[in-house]
Amino acid sequence: MTPTERTIARLPAHLRRYVVSQDYAAYTPRDQAVWRHILGQLREHLSDKAHPVYLEGLEATGIGAEAIPSLDEMNEKLSKLGWACVAVRGFIPPAVFTELQALGVLAIAADIRTHEHIQYTPAPDIVHESAGHAPIIANARYAQYLKAVGLVGFKAIASVEDQAVFEAIRNLSVVKEDPTATEEEIAHAQARLEAANASHRYISESTRASRLYWWTAEYGLIGDLKHPRIYGAGLLSSIGEARHCLTSAVHKLPLGVACADTDYDITRMQPQLFVARDFEHLFEVLAEFESTLAWKRGGDHGLNEALRARTVNHLVLADGREVTGKVVELLPAAKDVAPGLSTALARLEGPILTSVNGHAVDKPFSGSALVAFGQGTLPERGSFQLTLDSGLVLEGFAVGGGEVIALRGTLAGQELTLPSMARLYLTERLPSVAGGPADPGTWDEWFGEMDAFTAGDGEAQARERKAQALPPSLAALYTEVRRIRETGQLAPERLEQIARASTDFPTDWLLRAEVAELRGEVPARREAAHA
Repeated sequence: MTPTERTIARLPAHLRRYVVSQDYAAYTPRDQAVWRHILGQLREHLSDKAHPVYLEGLEATGIGAEAIPSLDEMNEKLSKLGWACVAVRGFIPPAVFTELQALGVLAIAADIRTHEHIQYTPAPDIVHESAGHAPIIANARYAQYLKAVGLVGFKAIASVEDQAVFEAIRNLSVVKEDPTATEEEIAHAQARLEAANASHRYISESTRASRLYWWTAEYGLIGDLKHPRIYGAGLLSSIGEARHCLTSAVHKLPLGVACADTDYDITRMQPQLFVARDFEHLFEVLAEFESTLAWKRGGDHGLNEALRARTVNHLVLADGREVTGKVVELLPAAKDVAPGLSTALARLEGPILTSVNGHAVDKPFSGSALVAFGQGTLPERGSFQLTLDSGLVLEGFAVGGGEVIALRGTLAGQELTLPSMARLYLTERLPSVAGGPADPGTWDEWFGEMDAFTAGDGEAQARERKAQALPPSLAALYTEVRRIRETGQLAPERLEQIARASTDFPTDWLLRAEVAELRGEVPARREAAHA
């Protein structure tokens, strides 16, 4: 097995289905020229402006300037740092990205931006994901932060609107990278994203976590407030951003948890950036942010966060059981049941999955679940009546495995409308409420086919159309220039012929820059890579 195949084999099945082959042979000579152009500028400009580990980190993670990195080579280098990488196609669901990162696996978009989008790409690409994210991993403390912030993002609760925004962003990136897309298709994709953003009812935990990630791992500065250095991947992979961010035009703020409440616009350079004192500072801010999440707070706070999210999340009960489902109703108790908990009953919409320590203990239950808060014991079988301190009274018949039928109940003397059949859980406390299913693997095994993400492969289609859009004669010139570069067999007269032939493609400045460099001239460089 190759290093990358070994990495993939270690992944849980529910993550493996998002992984694709890098297909290194599919990179064209022009793709390689795009990489060379961007990396050459980045290395030159960032040598004294990035965190000191940057240049060392490029070498340590298998990233060179002459050729698009092979993920096999990267995995050989990353394994020495306790990390790995896999190829993915474009945008992947945030929960997948953050879970991979929490496991110490970089998700690297396999595609590379086009010649036309060399300054800015609307989609994730290998420049940003490898040359941006990987180098600073060579610093052990920062590598630990990436795993920790990935786990926080994975545990944060996302809303239904967050999913709509993700799908709209993914769609827009695919359309914009497709050279055959019409103006009408692009306009529709942009309008879809605007509508998705406008649909937000509130700012979710997941959105706040993504902002924290953006202002640190993506667009973070470090060191002295007046003379900081760059460590964020978005800045390290964008020469335009790297030049702009250290000027007086960008307001520098000390990093604090308030960055999680600061929105950003990916279509323009940021008007302000946050500066961390050092990498230890990142952990201080992360801990403060983490303490605000339902994952850590549980109780009423967690229940209300899950209720307004309208998404699948999981409740962690006092005995360690985890109940996955959608919280759809909360009934208040007459008095506090436990510190931070004044809810008598929570109703979850199915399917319901019960697990312990992230591992399912049975198959999903298709009906509803009721979580009653207070001290009491449900018999395994037979008739029961429970009277809890919250004022909740439940009676019915237990058929086994927590399933009850003929259920009736009152709260503070008022009769309740309850499902006649349900899963019933009792717990004295609610230590945690976290995003997504507690056992993602089992959930994906049962319900992964319902995931619209894998329906079709728009990114692959766009990639194929980009390759088809390159005129064969221009592709042949790039191929010859690449061969000359790799063999070192310079023929001045042939380079002159190629230079003349390149004038047939007036918008393709990159080929002329490649030829000029081989001829010993100083090519006119363009700002590269706003990722």
